[in-house]
Amino acid sequence: MPESDPSTATVPDPAVGDTRAIGQQVGNEDVAWDSFGSQAYFEHNYGELRWDDAKIIEVIADFFAATVPDGFVGRAIDVGSGTNLYPALAMLPYSSEVTLYERARTNRDWLQATLKEPQSSWRPFWDAIAVDRAPYKNILRPFSVLADRAQVTRGNVFDLKPNAYDLGTMFFVAESITTRDNEFRRAARLFVDSLTPGAPFAAAFMRDSSGYYVDDLRFPACSVNEQDVLAALNPVARGVKITTIESDDLREGYCGMMVATGRKK
Repeated sequence: MPESDPSTATVPDPAVGDTRAIGQQVGNEDVAWDSFGSQAYFEHNYGELRWDDAKIIEVIADFFAATVPDGFVGRAIDVGSGTNLYPALAMLPYSSEVTLYERARTNRDWLQATLKEPQSSWRPFWDAIAVDRAPYKNILRPFSVLADRAQVTRGNVFDLKPNAYDLGTMFFVAESITTRDNEFRRAARLFVDSLTPGAPFAAAFMRDSSGYYVDDLRFPACSVNEQDVLAALNPVARGVKITTIESDDLREGYCGMMVATGRKK
């Protein structure tokens, strides 16, 4: 993907509307992330359990249940949590603490409020995670456990430090914060590199996304496919498996979702 010359390109704030020239590149630092409409995003994406999220949950819960040794408890991180609790819930049986690592102030505020009083729509998500999986069924009060273990932390994916966490998730972040393919690759690799060697991870990506609106404000995306995800992760991960979810009705401008599971090298 060619990049525009930053010395000549004028990039209006993409959170004010899609007034950019066709083909113009938008980097992560060009975006006013504190304008992100958290409640609108939650209501559209997680106000109810969608079939595609149910499939993603099946993939990641089965992966963690099959991969994490019995009795293992470590430090977990969910990078770019936004208004999505289910990646963190999927790590609960294996974590003594869960860092919800989020850049946008609006999302951090939403997370803090939701941990205190979670929306009722999250119960079907937990039920889908826990069904027929012993590590999860043993957690009787998952939202209280999450509130006890979670820490909402201000952070940028590009500031992650290596070898800090024992398992991790990153959902719809690396490809949804920039149009630049080099920033997508860097974000994906920094996420995996923030884990300890051998640590399991799950990451989800929109396939061939062209950008998205939240509360009528446009945010950038980098169009990626399965090969792009593999190319980004393979330098830092082993045993990477990609599952494609053929979703097309969440919003305009994407061609399904991809879930990558594996371990840090």
